[in-house]
Parts: sequence; C-alpha cells; structure tokens
Amino acid sequence: MTLRTTTIEYLENVSPGDGSLPPRAWYATSDAARLSLNGRWRFRLSETAHAEDDAFAEPGYDAGDWADVTVPGHWVLQGHGSPVYTNHLYPFPVDPPRVPTENPTGDHLHAFDLPGDWPADGGAVLRFDGVESCARVWLNGTELGTFQGSRLPHEFAVGHLLRPSGNVLAVRVHQWSAGSYLEDQDQWWLPGIFRDVTLLHRPPGCAADFFVHASYDHVSGEGTLRVDSDVDGRVTVPELGVDTATGASVTVPVEPWSAETPRLYDGVLATQGERVALRIGFRTVELRDGLIRVNGKPVLFKGVNRHEWHPDKGRALDAETMREDVLLMKRHNINAVRTSHYPPHPAFLDLCDELGLWVIDECDLETHGFTEQEWRGNPVDDDRWTPALLDRAARTVERDKNHPSVVLWSLGNEAGTGRGLTAMARWIRGRDASRLLHYEGDRGCRDTDVYSRMYAAHEEVERIGRGLDGGPEKRRTLPFIQCEYAHAMGNGPGGLADYQRLFERYERLQGGFVWEWIDHGITHPELGYAYGGDFGEELHDGNFVCDGLLFPDRRPSPGLAEFKKVIEPVGIEGDGVTVRVTNKQDFADLSALAFAWSYEVDGESVAQGPLTVPALAPGESADVKLPEPPTVQRPGAETQWTVRARLAADTAWAPRGHEVAWGQWTVSRRPAPYVAASARPVSGGGRITLGPGVFDARTGALLAVGEVAVEGLRLDVWRAPTDNDNGASWQDHVRHGPLWRKLGLHRMRHRLDAVEAVDDALTVRTRVAPAGRDLGLRTVYRWTSDGDRLKLTVSVGPEGDWTVPLPRLGIRFALAAADEVRWFGGGPGEAYPDTRQASAIGSWHATVDALQTPYVRPQENGARADVRWAELGGLRIEGDPEFWLTARRWTTEQLDAARHRTGLVPGDTVRVNLDHGQHGIGSQSCGPGPLPQYVLHAEPAEFAFVFSPNV
Repeated sequence: MTLRTTTIEYLENVSPGDGSLPPRAWYATSDAARLSLNGRWRFRLSETAHAEDDAFAEPGYDAGDWADVTVPGHWVLQGHGSPVYTNHLYPFPVDPPRVPTENPTGDHLHAFDLPGDWPADGGAVLRFDGVESCARVWLNGTELGTFQGSRLPHEFAVGHLLRPSGNVLAVRVHQWSAGSYLEDQDQWWLPGIFRDVTLLHRPPGCAADFFVHASYDHVSGEGTLRVDSDVDGRVTVPELGVDTATGASVTVPVEPWSAETPRLYDGVLATQGERVALRIGFRTVELRDGLIRVNGKPVLFKGVNRHEWHPDKGRALDAETMREDVLLMKRHNINAVRTSHYPPHPAFLDLCDELGLWVIDECDLETHGFTEQEWRGNPVDDDRWTPALLDRAARTVERDKNHPSVVLWSLGNEAGTGRGLTAMARWIRGRDASRLLHYEGDRGCRDTDVYSRMYAAHEEVERIGRGLDGGPEKRRTLPFIQCEYAHAMGNGPGGLADYQRLFERYERLQGGFVWEWIDHGITHPELGYAYGGDFGEELHDGNFVCDGLLFPDRRPSPGLAEFKKVIEPVGIEGDGVTVRVTNKQDFADLSALAFAWSYEVDGESVAQGPLTVPALAPGESADVKLPEPPTVQRPGAETQWTVRARLAADTAWAPRGHEVAWGQWTVSRRPAPYVAASARPVSGGGRITLGPGVFDARTGALLAVGEVAVEGLRLDVWRAPTDNDNGASWQDHVRHGPLWRKLGLHRMRHRLDAVEAVDDALTVRTRVAPAGRDLGLRTVYRWTSDGDRLKLTVSVGPEGDWTVPLPRLGIRFALAAADEVRWFGGGPGEAYPDTRQASAIGSWHATVDALQTPYVRPQENGARADVRWAELGGLRIEGDPEFWLTARRWTTEQLDAARHRTGLVPGDTVRVNLDHGQHGIGSQSCGPGPLPQYVLHAEPAEFAFVFSPNV
C-alpha cells in the first residue's frame, strides 16, 4: 500500500477555481422554476484531503453507512470535528499558498428527483451561495469544477446532466485551501455548505445578468430608471406608469429611497423566457463638498458591524433570523450596517432594502494574520493572487448591485495594502460609478472615497472633526467614519454618548459602526455558551469572539439599550416649563411620531397626557410649552418630567406605541436623608446596640438592623474585572484589570485600629490595604441613630502613592435572604459612569436574579445608578448622596473566578454592594479606556447610608 501525499493541485491554487459561470445579479423571485436542494445530505468526514478517492461521486455509490448532516450547515456544529476561533492568527502554518496535510475534508452526497412539472425545455443552473472554504462538485458522475471564496455565490451549468429522477449531487469540501489565507476574518473557522444550494431552471430567452440603475434628482424630485440587461426585454413599473425597453432611460416624479423612508416600487423585468420581480429604490450617492451625500443630503451613520451568527447553526442563518436582526436594529434606532467582513446572505440585503438600512457591503477578504510577519508575503501585494481578488470583488458587486440599501462597497478588512487592492478598486469603479469605495487600511485614501478608522479615541476623533488631523492632502478633503468603534465586549461599551456628541457636532464626522452586533457564543451542554479555547484549539483568542450588542440568543444587552438611547433620532430636552424637541433625522419629518408627557413624584407617574409637537423637518427644533404640573402634597418629594416619542401607527418594523426616544429632567430634588443623632450606644453581653443596630462590641461589626441579620459589612474596592477592564494584550501599560490585580486590590486586608462607643456615635477606625504594598485607605465608619434608623458615614483617606484608579468605592455586606428588590433611582437596566444614558429615574422592582446581566464570560455587572433608596431583604437603605446598587447570589470573588455562567452557583445569601463610586467602563478590550471624567481616582471621600427595618 502506498500512502498518497501528493498535493491536490486545486487546493493550493491561488486562482479562484474553474468551471463556474460568470457572476451575476441575485434575485429572489421570478416565474422560472427553482428547486431547493437544502435538507439532509449524506456525509463522510476524513482527516486529510487525500484520505479518500473520488469514487463516491460515481453513480450507484453506496453511502449507506455514512452519517447525515443538514445543509445549509457546518459539520463541526453537527458532531463532526470541532470549531476553532482565532481573532487574526491563522490556525495553520503561514506558508502561502500551502495548507496543512491535516485538512478536514467533508464528502457530501444528495440525491434528488426533479418535480413532475419541471420544464423540459431550456437549461439549468446549480447555485451554491456559500461553502467554506473550497469545494469540488460533481453531478451524476460528471465533474463540474472547483471553487474558493467561501461567502460568495458560484453557479454551474447543469441542464445537460439532469435526469427526471435519481440525480446525485456530490460535493467535496475542504476546510483549508489557498482561499483560507484570504478569509482570516476574526470569527469561528466553520467548514461546510452553510448557505443555500438551489437548482434554477433557465428557460430559452431567460434573464441572465441585469443592472438596475435608479437615480434620484433631489432638485427636481424626479427619478431616472434604466435597466441594462444581457437579454433584451421590457421593464414595467405600474405605479409609475413605466413601460420601456431594457437599456432605455425614463425619468418620472418619484418618492426617493432612504434608510428612514425606504420607498420601493414594484416592477418587472420581462424577457422572452422569464419574468423577474424588481424592487426599485431611487437614490443617488455622491461625494460632494467633502461629505457622503444621499439624495443631496449628508447622512450620519448610526451603525453596527454584523457578522452572521446563530449559537446553534453558526453562519447558516434562516430567513426568520435575518429578519429578526433587521427588526432589532430598526427598533434600537440603528440606521446602518457594515457587513463585516464579507457579503451577507443575499436575502439580508433584501430586508435592508425593504425595512431601511444603509449598507456598507464588504468583500470576502481579510489577511490579518500576516501582521505576525509584518505583512511579508501578503497576498494583496502579490500579483499571483490578483485574479482571485478581482474574482471576489466581482462576485460581491455583481450579486448585490441592484440593492438601493448598498451605498458603499468595501474592498475588505485588515488586509494591509498592495497592488491587488488597487486593482479591485479600479475594477469596481469601472463597473459601478454610482457608489463610493471604502477600505479602512488605506490610510492615505489612495483607492477610497472616505477616511475610515478603527477605535480612534475621542480626542483624535475631535481633531479629525476640526480638520487638525493632518495627513495626505486627499485624505484631508474626505469625510470620516469609524468603521469600527465602541468595542461591545462584555460589560460595555462605555463612552458612546461622548462619541455621538462629536459626530453630531462636526459635519466631517459621518458616524460609525459599533463592533459588533452579536456575541458568537456556541451553545454548549455544560458551559452554556462556549468561546475560544473551549474546544481544545491549539491557538485561540478566548472570549474575544463574544463582543456584541446582542447575547448569543439574540437578547439585547445593556449595551444595545445604551446605544439606542444615544443615537435617538429625536432630541428631547426640558427645563420644567418648556421642552425643546429636535429632529435629528436626515430625511424624515416627525409626523410618524406621537409625543406624550408624564409628571412623576418619587418615580411614580401622577399625571400624563399627549404633547402636541409640530412635524419638524430634519434638523429643525421647536420649543413646546408643557402643561401646568399638578400640585404635589408630599413634602420633600422628588418631582420630574418625562417626555416620550412613540410611533403613532404600525410600521413594517415596529407596532404603534413603540418608543423611539425619551427625555427626562428633574423639577425638585429629594433632600438628603436626615437622622438626628439622638440615640446613644449601649453595651452589654458582648454587643453594642444603637437604635435598631446591633454590633459586635470587640470588632464594631454590624450584626443586625432590627430583626435583619447583616454579615461582613466593610469597605470594598474590588470588582470582577470586565473585558474592558482587562483590556487588549497590546495595551499592557494601561490595562486597569491586570494593574488592579498586580497591586492586590482583589485581596485587600482590613486592619482594625479602634472601636469607640462615645456619646451619640459608634466609631470604628480601620486601614484597608493590600499585602506587599505600602499604600492603603484609612477608613472610618461612624454610626449614629435617631432610635428608628441607623446612619453610617464612611470617611476614606488614601495613603501612599496611588498610581491607578479604584475599581469601585463603597461598602459590601451579606443578607441571609432577599428575593425582591425595589428601588427609586436609575433603571430598569444596569448602568455605569459612562454607560448611563439609558438609565431612567423611576420607581423600579426586580428579583435579585433579574438584576444580573448574563455576560458570556462572567464579570462585573448589574449595577443600578443614581439610587435614592432601595428595599431588599427586610432593609430599607437611603443614600447620601445617591449610590450604585448591586445585589447577587454569589460573591465578587466567585464572579471573578468563573469562566462561564454555569460556573456561578447561586446561594441563599445575597451579597450587596452600595457604592459611592464606580470606575468607568470604556471599550479597552479593543479601543480606548474610560475618558478622564469617568476615572475613579483614589482620593478623600465621604458618603453615608441610612438603614432601617422595612416593615
């Protein structure tokens, strides 16, 4: 027996493949027959590309002992092998175009019959919409060809090979190929046939490729339509009275398409043999006066980067999941999506057309791993690879060119620079001059129409907005976007509101795209959601793959709620007498919204009603008088106004009453709680009593408030570091999480210096400090009471050279039991100093369990901001001033130690943190840390809490 070790030539060929038809426009609906080949396929997995011969593709092959897999799908998510996650490292030796001998290879077989009414005339096309990473295809024993380009369509002419019944489609899929070097896109490596496989009838005279040109003149209000078609035919748009030949232009009055007003006209392209349904949106994209303009107006992108993801199916998304994504985006005020870092399933773009999203459509290209070699050998600067790059550009543009939602083409992502990118840009400009070009890696903007950056800090963004960034002359004349910013990994991102203020202040700044849409956690029976390293990968990047605004099950994270608030299309500000309403949209007026006011006392609405707001045009503002507030008979009550903007009628993306924007402002503040120090400490039996408080006489530790047992009350500065606290590996000198741990803030020691029961107070003097260091926090607890309530005043004085901020500053304690929590303050969700825009002041309630935020990797979470008072476990707690409230059924140390949610086992004891201060969040898991105003410095502080039994 001879072991075959020769290279399979097509695997390591830098060309895009052979046998495929030229790329063409994708369309969902025509009267030509089609047959979906999705479903259960027979499957055999081999460890190498050489393990099996081609006999399985021959007619009559017996695959009875093979397994089954679902197509579309990834075999590693169906029990065959394991997924691999890397951010940018290639999980194989970098030796382009060579690939490893260990190359998982999946042989697929699918038998099918033609429907009884399948037309006998004409031909047929076999279409693959996505296969990772390389495929070789046979039909009925005849080889059709090979292809690479995982997230791009490939078609083969097969009409001459079809039989009425007993057709057998054979597909050999290799995980690694030369194409893998072009697909290093910060995601799970997931081989398989993961998009649709379809058989398309091609009748005589059918439509082939066609290009819908539908421009809009914002001055005349007219649209010009021309449909260029490879096959002559006629174009009709009944609503517009259009009936014209292909290739001819017609100009008529139209309503333009925009992401805010996605007006589509139904049309038909009719050739001799086929009628194709068209959905036409009239719009013009141009670069004018240094700005991206659509229909004559500058646009502000409030966007997200979207990888395709499902926790069970990977990148094999169904129509319902895609629609759910777009609906969630629209309902959270998102108006744009960058298809990172490849063209999405084509049906997703149909949804963007229908429901309204600006799209940056990105080519299936990234070579990020070559950074490890300082870009040595990078394919985009190697002429041998240019045909493959041009093929990828063409398959992207030709497939998606008829979507009005697509306003920019992107050459790819993190692929360095080189001649291949220039060739791609030149080809795209020659094929489609109606859109602009994007590529972040082109810092000189030689080949692009927009200056694009990732994770630029606020200070730099402001310099760019002011035109003080310098750089090449061409770049200084171009608009700026953050194609990635606000890294949404774990708790965060922080600083969104600060970015948005800059975007709205400087015209050159045309917005950005948060990284990213969804956490890529994989459903796991033991871990909940798995991430990098959970499958034994040789190289991996941990939970860096979980950095989205949605949790893997598509539940919105607090970060998404924050983003929705920050990018509201309506500004609402008030002073107690009037409210200023500003339309922040680019195209739509406010006629779709209904406004209402509410007057609240201590967080409860006591009066409400409609508010008449004019249908302001984009950019307009109006001052609207509020009604007279009701008389409040509650001394010391806090009062406020809240004004909300809701949909006045059902829309395609949300029902009537859906909240779009809100504003809130205080009329009268709650006074600080006052406790007259009238009770005196009483000692006896090893205890000290002070009003309702019971203390240990030796240590001064609080034991109970009334009948409520309290355990372990003490100063606390530690939080389980967030992904953003831990920062990115390349930010070693400023990553707060590792610095906190190195300093020992997770293991602070509490030294008791004195317990003094004198006059009307119990004073406990301590020093809180980490072992091995000469710095600390001099801490004094002073307890007083009026007989019914117990007041704790905490004074903190730093000692030594504190060179790092504190994670938090407050007290922690434990309660034996607490299920329900009521509070007056910020809610309903979590908030931190730079993530608090979505936190509304009100009266809230939740269970302790519901206060937790289920980040895939456990970390600090669940704080409620601006809390005036809270009730839990039989205690009422008032703050002086307001405080941050956190309550959970595990300790901070347990939270810190857990790698997955399943590692957190709830106990009966509830751990409570009442914080005077919290350090900001930032987005340093990839971007900048917290801004200076959100840094919690170690400095003298005094704060107080009032405890009383909640009877």
